[in-house]
Amino acid sequence: MKPQGWYRDPYGIHEDRYFSDGRPTKLVRDGAAEVFDEPPPGLPPGPLVEVTSSEPGYGGDLRRADDFAAGPAVFDKRKAVMDALESVCVYGPVN
Repeated sequence: MKPQGWYRDPYGIHEDRYFSDGRPTKLVRDGAAEVFDEPPPGLPPGPLVEVTSSEPGYGGDLRRADDFAAGPAVFDKRKAVMDALESVCVYGPVN
């Protein structure tokens, strides 16, 4: 099977490099920052080490905007309308 997904950068330039259809791509990441950097020419040196994905959060800190039982509404419709009107008055209509 050809490598597909994130692997430790075999070139040692970045933390991780994305592989597609077995080939290194220019998509790389260092920490949470993802940027483009063309891979060096030639085959990657050494074996590839797949990056295991981290477990998704449990979602306990999330709530629906219409969940009024959890406290005051997250989305204030009146404030949103007023902010939109103010932005049109200040910056003009969007074309």
